Amino acid sequence: MNVVYCIILACQLMLVLAQNGGYGLSMFAAQQNQPDPCYDIDGNPRRCVPDFVNAAFGMPVIASSTCGTPPSRFCALSSGADGERQRNCFVCDASQPKRRHPPDYLTDLHNPNNLTCWQSEPFTTSPHNVTLQLALGKKFELTYISAEFCSLRPDSMAIYKSQDYGKTWQPYQYYSSQCRKMYGLPKNAMIMKQNEQEAVCSDVQNTELVSGARVAFSTLEGRPSSFDFDNSPVLQDWVTATDIKLVFNRLPGFEEETTALQASTEEATTIRDSYYYAVSDFSVGGRCKCNGHASRCVRGRDGRLVCDCRHNTAGPECEQCKQFHYDRPWARATPKDANECVACNCNLHARKCRFNMELYKLSGRKSGGVCLNCRHNTDGRYCHYCKEGFYRDSSKPIQHRKACKACDCHPVGSLGTICNQTSGQCPCKDGVTGLTCNRCAKGYQQSRSPIAPCIKIPQVPPTDPGDMSSSEPANDGDNESTSDYSSDSVDVTYNKPYAGKCPKTCKSGEGKEITQSKYCKKDYAAQVHILSREKVGDWVKFTVNVNTVFKKGKQKIRRGDQFMFVPKADLQCKCPKIRLGRRYLILGSDNPNKDQDGLLVDRKATVIRWQEDWNRRLRKFQRGERKNSC
Repeated sequence: MNVVYCIILACQLMLVLAQNGGYGLSMFAAQQNQPDPCYDIDGNPRRCVPDFVNAAFGMPVIASSTCGTPPSRFCALSSGADGERQRNCFVCDASQPKRRHPPDYLTDLHNPNNLTCWQSEPFTTSPHNVTLQLALGKKFELTYISAEFCSLRPDSMAIYKSQDYGKTWQPYQYYSSQCRKMYGLPKNAMIMKQNEQEAVCSDVQNTELVSGARVAFSTLEGRPSSFDFDNSPVLQDWVTATDIKLVFNRLPGFEEETTALQASTEEATTIRDSYYYAVSDFSVGGRCKCNGHASRCVRGRDGRLVCDCRHNTAGPECEQCKQFHYDRPWARATPKDANECVACNCNLHARKCRFNMELYKLSGRKSGGVCLNCRHNTDGRYCHYCKEGFYRDSSKPIQHRKACKACDCHPVGSLGTICNQTSGQCPCKDGVTGLTCNRCAKGYQQSRSPIAPCIKIPQVPPTDPGDMSSSEPANDGDNESTSDYSSDSVDVTYNKPYAGKCPKTCKSGEGKEITQSKYCKKDYAAQVHILSREKVGDWVKFTVNVNTVFKKGKQKIRRGDQFMFVPKADLQCKCPKIRLGRRYLILGSDNPNKDQDGLLVDRKATVIRWQEDWNRRLRKFQRGERKNSC
């Protein structure tokens, strides 16, 4: 135990300098701009630990018994010149500064030349099971626990620790001259690897009638794995505590004087007043537990002590990786490896990720992060490819917000909405070609069927072999139809030339620009998505989805699916030009026909292919209308 005392005395000598300035103040605190101990001069992470401190200094202690309320007499024992016991009696009074002995004296600045002692009530009130409970305020890794007594040292006492802020307790160490009787444990039992996380009972060392006796417990002394502490989770847990409790169970010589204590004489009263507990210093040496990922502890916003975490770690003890740094599992830092947490590789398309141990093992313990909620139409473990319905834009890096483009497969000409993720080629039906399957292939023409929108052009054989040189088929099959087709081909009447007279100019999409004047002249303005259509007499009824309403009109247009009516004659004159699957900005007049529940779009309406940058302009027109700018 002499080694333990030397260690404690050396630690306390260093701590005296720190205690004058509060927690965590070291002798080098005056130096400014010190390099971060958690990184070397090249910026590489390395293990770092907070300063060694007396974690009990200045902390409040809760005592189950304290003398002075009401005032009480106590007698101090000492040895005379001939070795006989002598008793000098005093008064403990909490209302008198020079006679009070509160628990605060346990953790104040310890000065051997001017001792201040906490003291319990004498025997007359509570001779046994007096407790001192100390809350450290945070998890610490403890090296020693010591108590220096102003009176007789207890014959039996126990040290307990808590790792959950006082909710549960586990024994740390027992001291007694009768271990088996007091605690049911053998005396000075051997500590092996199998039981190095268990408390043992040691014999009380010295019960002479002298003050200044100290009980010191070293948390790692005699533990077999202490030489390999960094690789011993058992001992790392063993030295961890948030609270410490001392329980004094029995005073020395108490049983020998039982008969005298029961007497009612003045001598018996003096003997009873001599039995109490008094402690001058309660010290707990250790470091703020940060698992090798912080060099100091600081006060958080709530005033609690927390680690100032580095290496991309987080938590009060740096016990976990911080958000988005889950590419490899968290681990305690060691002298060989700082075990820095690594950010997930999500190519700037995700803000959250999770760790997967199976993937980590399969990668050779290099990467285990899995990105969550990939944005910008990306998908995959690393958000490294485009999701279904989109393909890679080779002109942009994968980290770009617009690295994935929509397939835009034609609803009639393609077999589905999913295109090749590299080329963007949509799967086309027979006779259909184009990147988005939007036109008939060479030798094919449009049909009226949505199932087979393109059919082969029939070849008309010549009636007279002699006329073959001068006659030509209606379509020789060598010319590809380059014009986009749409669902117009479903109804043959849409493709027939209009028998009437079409206007020479169509104002429906005139200028392809939208101004405040055009906006004000129309009853309604909305952005619509063309979904389907059907013929209803002289009208063509479209089913559209109104995405945005900029001007409601008297019809009170609302967002959602509804009908849109276009005169068939206007549509055949391509005034306006409307294709399925596209989005348009439509400015039109209210529908006067009460039999038609929907929008009216004729040759006087403005129908322009939608552009995203128009949204801000139209909102500006809205504000202008409210200010009577129309």
